[in-house]
Amino acid sequence: MSIIIENEYEGEINIPYEKIAHEVIEAAIDYVDCPYECEVNLMLTDNETIHAINKEQREIDRPTDVLSFPMAEYEEPADFSKIEEDPMAFDPESGEFLLGDIVISMDKVWEQAENYGHSREREYAFLIAHSMLHLFGYDHMEEEERKDMEKRQEEILTKTKYTRDERGLV
Repeated sequence: MSIIIENEYEGEINIPYEKIAHEVIEAAIDYVDCPYECEVNLMLTDNETIHAINKEQREIDRPTDVLSFPMAEYEEPADFSKIEEDPMAFDPESGEFLLGDIVISMDKVWEQAENYGHSREREYAFLIAHSMLHLFGYDHMEEEERKDMEKRQEEILTKTKYTRDERGLV
């Protein structure tokens, strides 16, 4: 598995962000029982940069906490049955399944952790779990999808112990 972390954030990151990313990404891949070795790209940035990406890619003119850019299309979330039919789904050199890209605003991590009353580690882990589910085709546009995705996020966070009552305490 390849987890490529690009830290473009100019502020101080005083959490073990690489360790958390690896734990949560691996847990999410295991959670959906992905049969492939995977590659995930994670970029850490600030509100200004994520605002520009959000405006360019989604035509939404404001910063957001996390953006997900899945490389694969699924008939159903986490349905890997047709992935091998897409020749662009795998890195030709490593053979790894190219899951996609995650962009996180660390400014939002700090802000939301304070607003929600939990640790920065928990907020960062939550955003990664949320984004990983998007990379596997889950969404939250409808109420039932939202409930399902929330349940799955919490299960991943419980597995990694990034909950409000364990490593998530302030």
